[in-house]
Amino acid sequence: MPAHIVAIPVTDQMPLFELAVPCEVFGIDRSDLADPWYELRLCAASPGRLRSAAGMSIDVPYDLDALETADTVIVPACARPTQLDPPGHLLDGLRRAHRRGARLVSICTGAYLLAAAGLLDGRRATTHWMNVVDFAHRFPRVRVDGGVLFVDEGDVLTSAGTGAAVDACLHLVASDHGATVADAVARRMVVPPQRDGAQAQYVEPPAGLARRSDLSPVLDWARRHLAEQLTVSDLARQAGMSRRTFARRFAEATGVSPLRWLLQQRIRCAQELLESTDDTIESVAQRAGFGSSGALRMHFQRSVALSPQTYRHVFRTSRAR
Repeated sequence: MPAHIVAIPVTDQMPLFELAVPCEVFGIDRSDLADPWYELRLCAASPGRLRSAAGMSIDVPYDLDALETADTVIVPACARPTQLDPPGHLLDGLRRAHRRGARLVSICTGAYLLAAAGLLDGRRATTHWMNVVDFAHRFPRVRVDGGVLFVDEGDVLTSAGTGAAVDACLHLVASDHGATVADAVARRMVVPPQRDGAQAQYVEPPAGLARRSDLSPVLDWARRHLAEQLTVSDLARQAGMSRRTFARRFAEATGVSPLRWLLQQRIRCAQELLESTDDTIESVAQRAGFGSSGALRMHFQRSVALSPQTYRHVFRTSRAR
């Protein structure tokens, strides 16, 4: 099986972090986790040396023909002049890649280029929260959601800025190779496991907000007891708080409600069990805390867009290859 080719079009004065994240995830050989791993190609209209926003040089070996053979095209954040006046030849390359069936991904303000190419018309999409109003004004045909980390529309994925780039890239790995491999990449990067795309990208911290670490023992306890029918009251009792206070502080610290967080953890637990065990679907449902195979199928389908059986088949086959 040939390697999955990831092409990144580099533009002048591009911010470094949003470029560095996909290079870290897809550009390092991790064939011990999944073989073959990805093949990364940096491309530009004029290959050679470009300057980053921080003034450092970026050597770009490929021209835009690399978009013609890429399986995934990632468009990182770009400088403001590029946002407002994207190069026409790059937009044409993105359109051709999309028509050919490549998966297109934007990070932060890279969404401006996908939108300018008409690839987000009628779709739900996101970008950095600071650019949401401007982006929505410039591209009224896009259904902008500025409150999430990333939006996966199948063939097109858009993500918020900076840290959300890590979540979006780990999500791509999970989609291609399974949650277990994505978690292993996260551990090597010394970052938390990929957050759910629906999680809030920005929460204004109110005065007196407790540090997130204050809730860590409760989260660890909940992960160890996922098989039980946990309630918000159970978690609040573990934290020594009233139900209302706990729910408020939990949302402030994590950006999601306690029940939403529990569902995310149960989905991830089910993914790992489907990938790594021969447990029946009913057993996976019990161990992950869904109570029944029917409940597991309903939530799993909504979250992962696959049935548990199909997910197991896909990622068992991928791992065998």
